[in-house]
Amino acid sequence: MKELALKYGCNPNQKPSRIFMNDGSNLPIEVVNGRPGYINLLDALNSWQLVKELKQATGLPSAASFKHVSPAGAAVGLPLSDTLKHIYFVDDIPGLDESPIACAYARARGADRMSSYGDFIALSDTCDKTTALIIKREVSDGVIAPDYTPEALEILKDKRKGTYNVIKIDPAYKPAPVETKQVFGVTFEQGRNEIQLDDPALFENIPTQNKTFSAEARRDLMIALITLKYTQSNSVCYVKDGQAIGIGAGQQSRIHCTRLAGQKADIWWLRQHPKVLALPFKEGIRRADRDNTIDVYISEDEHDDVLRDGAWQQFFSEKPEVLTLAEKKEWIAKNTEVSLGSDAFFPFGDNIERAHKSGVQYIAQAGGSVRDDHVIMTCDKYGIAMAFTGVRLFHH
Repeated sequence: MKELALKYGCNPNQKPSRIFMNDGSNLPIEVVNGRPGYINLLDALNSWQLVKELKQATGLPSAASFKHVSPAGAAVGLPLSDTLKHIYFVDDIPGLDESPIACAYARARGADRMSSYGDFIALSDTCDKTTALIIKREVSDGVIAPDYTPEALEILKDKRKGTYNVIKIDPAYKPAPVETKQVFGVTFEQGRNEIQLDDPALFENIPTQNKTFSAEARRDLMIALITLKYTQSNSVCYVKDGQAIGIGAGQQSRIHCTRLAGQKADIWWLRQHPKVLALPFKEGIRRADRDNTIDVYISEDEHDDVLRDGAWQQFFSEKPEVLTLAEKKEWIAKNTEVSLGSDAFFPFGDNIERAHKSGVQYIAQAGGSVRDDHVIMTCDKYGIAMAFTGVRLFHH
């Protein structure tokens, strides 16, 4: 197929719309089912690059959950604990422990369920039946993968009354080294960002007193940097145990990125609090309503309290206990060994102060700020190990 006509562009008024190859060659994708749109394909092609690089860097099956051309989650296929299975709502999925690609997607989708609602999915490996069963139950726009088992394809084709977008991509496809795009009728051209982020040399410049990076920390920092390579800038990514747990994308100020991503990391950790795990939801509560209710229960929004009279009865069989501010702080303080990547340098130590509150122990950032000394000093204050990679990862 040399071109694919689309219903419209970013918005319904933007017509005509299509994708094609400038050199007249065939597209590297095949639409197996559905009719993907302009934004769907932007998400698909960006997310595919992310998971392909994660697989190459770690050797593990990888998955991403994309929304509006930035990842809501990204992960590699490590086994899930019983707690993670519970908070990701996959503890009833048969065969999960035997499917690394399903574990990868469960992690990618589960880390920030609010942002992943209506996602586009990327899988580095063949989509199997187990992964398809997870996808089937979630609100999602589509999936891109190098292949699908017959059982998985049957499940996916039945989703959304047969309209679910299923895209197959040629894993051997390699784009030209120079890329172009147009803005306001003006053509931009640049070399593709082919930087390899699995290079051990990226972690050799360590200006902090703590110079020790565990093997797990190096893996998680690679995951953070590769994720940031395909996240709209400015961006910051918190990673723990092989998965992003908080991504701050597209903020004009880096401290706002760090705060936003840190807040998401805190919510991920708070969802594992015993009081949250024990919330007595009524039978039949929709998955999205359950996610929203947990988010409000964890938050400090007094104007939308799900525990007030007349509200809790909609969701719970009995009124849950309040999760107090003191309990939240105490629980968050137990989160440790978190890794943090930034797509450019941290200009001030306030970013480190905020990162420390969410358990960050390892950092990889470009370096090069006029206040690097203050950033280093703040890391030393908390015993944080930080590497200056010398690599900027802006993505627009």
